Amino acid sequence: MTIKQLLFQEIESSPESLLEETLDFLRFLKNKQQSDKKHTQQPQVKSEETPTNSYQSSYRPPSGRSILRHAGTWEGEDFQECLELVYATRGKAKFDYDLNPFE
Repeated sequence: MTIKQLLFQEIESSPESLLEETLDFLRFLKNKQQSDKKHTQQPQVKSEETPTNSYQSSYRPPSGRSILRHAGTWEGEDFQECLELVYATRGKAKFDYDLNPFE
């Protein structure tokens, strides 16, 4: 059996929620592979500001589908306490506009 056939067999027996995550992951891998090909074809000039970690250069933000599945499902009486803790401990975002990890 080929890998493609095995994948089809697994797809047929998987729930929809798992298929959504699988699709997101497959798209991430394809995007990463394309990004890696672009980086190997073009000569890179390394500087102190250029990230050396390949994960940083191929990062793709999540789509948010997994979060939406849990929206409105909070259980418990500590919601307000947790929300206050988030506000009290979050830091300010810092942006480096000279360095674009998506190029």
